[in-house]
Amino acid sequence: MSKEVILTGLRSNAEFHLGNYLGGILPMVEMQKKHAGQYQLNMFIPDLHSFTTPIDHENLYQQSLDNLMIFVASGIDLSNKDTFIYRQSYIPAHSELAWILSCFTGFGEASRMTEFKDKSKNIGTDRVTVGLFNYPILMAADILLYGAHYIPVGDDQRQHIELARDLALRFNNKFGEVFVVPHEWSKQLEFMGIDKGVRVRSLRNPEKKMSKSIEDPAGTIMLSDKPESAVSKVLSATTDSVGVINFDWDKQPGVTNLLQILSLLTKTTQKDTNSQWVGKSSYGELKSATAKAVEEFLIESHARLAGVSESDLLSKLTSDESELNTVASQMLSKVQIAIGLRPKN
Repeated sequence: MSKEVILTGLRSNAEFHLGNYLGGILPMVEMQKKHAGQYQLNMFIPDLHSFTTPIDHENLYQQSLDNLMIFVASGIDLSNKDTFIYRQSYIPAHSELAWILSCFTGFGEASRMTEFKDKSKNIGTDRVTVGLFNYPILMAADILLYGAHYIPVGDDQRQHIELARDLALRFNNKFGEVFVVPHEWSKQLEFMGIDKGVRVRSLRNPEKKMSKSIEDPAGTIMLSDKPESAVSKVLSATTDSVGVINFDWDKQPGVTNLLQILSLLTKTTQKDTNSQWVGKSSYGELKSATAKAVEEFLIESHARLAGVSESDLLSKLTSDESELNTVASQMLSKVQIAIGLRPKN
């Protein structure tokens, strides 16, 4: 790659919700605007990740397209020559590199991934798959195939970025400089312009992150929600009995979550948003202001999405997947030679 790579991916097993947008899509839109011409942007649908937990397989293909259309509706400029969109399963090198990396990953370090522990609790022991356990390794392959330096994700994915770094360093120490090592977490946050990854919480259970609506319908704002429905969810959000607005994730997560959502949707710094609200006693006013911001966002988002052409998207996908297949195959070949699967030239 001639330019440093920024990579992001959002699962296609379900519709996007507000947390996906604020934590994953919006930062990528802003980065493209800020860094156009300086970096290569890889935005992909990790459809192989999608069935690490139970899903409706009948809708997987179309959901992948629908979610990519949301990328476009959110402001991603597909005409930018340094921006690539693709589906993970259309580039076979992802799967093979994941297998190779799994053979260099310790069972203990894979077992320490907290996302696996959290999702396992929700699924139930008898339905937890090996794929769910292994998916951080596939995520490492997604990153290392393209020499990605920056991976804008929420802080719940920090361990996975660290695993990708560890695997790259381990591999390079054994076989020479094969992989580009992603930047460490502090540099990731510095690049994104934040001191902590965005993690939007459930409106009903702010101790947990916002998730698919089937798991938390009242606490999750789907991007397809009718504006009036989303307003109702915000106005019913769980807060606390403190009686004073503070930005404190530990003691007042519900109120803090509303302040975060309001800041991001109004494109106001968290500091400025907090200066306006912290110290006030009316939770109702904060909910109303946040509900208004959510309502306006959804109205505008739905209008933009209606103007996105699926045929244009498919044309872009076909072109980009062809080009990145070549890039990924070249990296996989380099790995295969290093570990002895192919002869050295």
